[in-house]
Amino acid sequence: MLKKFLLFIFSIICIIIVIGFGFLTFSPQFGGTHSEADIHRYEKSGHYKEGEFFNLVDTNLDMSLSNLWATLKEFAEGVQNGRPTKDIPPIKITAEDIIKKDTLTKVTWFGHSAFLLEIDNKNILVDPMFGQVAAPHPWLGEARYSKHLPLEIEEMPDIDVVIISHDHYDHLDYESIEKLKDKVSAFFVPLGVGAHFRAWDVPESKIHEMNWWDTQSFKDLQFVFTPSRHFSGRGLSDRNKTLWGSWIVKGRHENIYFSGDGGYADHFKEIGQKYGPFDLAFMECGQYNDKWAAIHMMPEESAQGAVDLNAKVMMPVHWGAFTLALHSWTDPVVRVTKAAKSLGMPITTPQIGETFVVNDSVSYPAHRWWEAY
Repeated sequence: MLKKFLLFIFSIICIIIVIGFGFLTFSPQFGGTHSEADIHRYEKSGHYKEGEFFNLVDTNLDMSLSNLWATLKEFAEGVQNGRPTKDIPPIKITAEDIIKKDTLTKVTWFGHSAFLLEIDNKNILVDPMFGQVAAPHPWLGEARYSKHLPLEIEEMPDIDVVIISHDHYDHLDYESIEKLKDKVSAFFVPLGVGAHFRAWDVPESKIHEMNWWDTQSFKDLQFVFTPSRHFSGRGLSDRNKTLWGSWIVKGRHENIYFSGDGGYADHFKEIGQKYGPFDLAFMECGQYNDKWAAIHMMPEESAQGAVDLNAKVMMPVHWGAFTLALHSWTDPVVRVTKAAKSLGMPITTPQIGETFVVNDSVSYPAHRWWEAY
């Protein structure tokens, strides 16, 4: 009897291993691989050695066994107010709202780091992670705080540009790209991320890979890819095989900055000196912890980063949609609002789906809407 039981357990383990291996090997979620020609390109970037991209400043990503065990235990236990008490319904927009031509620069936040930027009559989606779970499989993560988006992908009009900051699942979502790719004229991505898009059958002509400090013009807009202090990877063995970073979108009148993910460092001052001032800076603010502060800013650092950039207004992103760290879901916005006030940095906190205009003469949304959840 014991022999049969052990055989059964062994069989179950073997099945799990086979399924896991098959998923890791064949699932399109993990993206593409890099050819020798690709690697040769990366080696010329100045930010790649020994098979990996690296940060401008030394950044240790390794966690001690004691810290790792403590972190896993904390995740298992959860945190107080880790999620909203109820679903957060977004403000709804329509395709007609976006198609309508005017001279205004407008922003609509989709939660987390995803937003729509309408500038000079162009539609730009930034880090359009529109899936319900920020993971390669629904079993591997918690669901989004809202069941719906301000506008579902199927209802979206044509998009001029999609910008990607890096290839982590909460910023680059395979299913979202699959649904978007035929609507999009161009994808601007970090060096190496193009391999994922090629694997997902996005035409080569639409893929624009960029190195830090590269500049490209597209439909009268200027795109600059700038550094951040972070890392990359989608699988078990591809850490730092693609680059990560922040973005600048410069139109006829407005200059917009998006931080991507990353820890606080001197790159904010350098970017501000080279390309500032910025009319609006989207600053990562959420999913942080003392144990990984080198790769995710604390809220107070997010506010200071906006000051360093010489931003006129900052908007905290990377919160409001997923629980990916060990803080309450409102901690980011509460702390960054307080920090911004102490630094004299104007801040805007729109609701998910709320469209606002980027302009010196407007009043930016500053609701405390999260208190209702």
